[in-house]
Amino acid sequence: MSRDSVQIPDDLAFTNFRNECNSEEGWSLTYNKSGITVWIQILEVERSLHKIKCRMVSKDISAETMYDVLHDIEYRKKWDANVIETFDIGKLTVNADVGYYAWKCPKPLKNRDVITLRSWLPMGSDYIIMNYSVKHSKYPPKKDMVRAVSIQTGYLIQSHGPSSCTLTYLAQVDPKGSLPKWVVNKSSQLLAPKAMKKIGKACLKYPEWKQKHNPHYKPWLFPEQSRLPSIPLSELSIQHADSLENIDESGLSEAKDERAEGSDEESTN
Repeated sequence: MSRDSVQIPDDLAFTNFRNECNSEEGWSLTYNKSGITVWIQILEVERSLHKIKCRMVSKDISAETMYDVLHDIEYRKKWDANVIETFDIGKLTVNADVGYYAWKCPKPLKNRDVITLRSWLPMGSDYIIMNYSVKHSKYPPKKDMVRAVSIQTGYLIQSHGPSSCTLTYLAQVDPKGSLPKWVVNKSSQLLAPKAMKKIGKACLKYPEWKQKHNPHYKPWLFPEQSRLPSIPLSELSIQHADSLENIDESGLSEAKDERAEGSDEESTN
């Protein structure tokens, strides 16, 4: 998806995102186990540029709880072991904001970060959260990070009753640089399923945690609660991948005692 200017996604953009989440045409199945399915689309082999789609069926989690967990930035800092730093920069509308997210990548790759315009919308019994990369003059790329580009990343949550839902995660991320093939394979075979499982576990623990941490504060549901400063679209511009430094990590071998759970697929803030 290419953009010439920063725009707030409209209803058509949300509908198109939902349709792509539900479509299986052109996708290659790479993982299917324990209610979690993963597909990938290789777009440019030489740049490791690809799309990944993960789906998890949850029979004991409501769509509303899943939606809250994926929005709650304070709770993310608790359950997301990959997060290095994350914060909201400012709001654009009642259902769009700008934020920063930095995450750990599998060693020996450099860690990544992104600035994204995030928007969200309940659509009947479905909920959508999606983002794409933007530039903000106050948050330039850091020397110790690789600035990745989210071309389009997001979640579709589909309700199947009061305590059951399906979560689909769709990401097209340019990790900036030439990555070794093992990264793509590991992302789809190990890291993406593990990330989905962690979200599921986080959802089960969220109601109890939220009761003790500002239980009524949910600005994603009640925009009047938002404490973020308003920022004009004019302060933002599109983050094009070709304007960033390319990092060639294609020759790096996987660390033997790899414990990190980050990946270029988990920039989901």
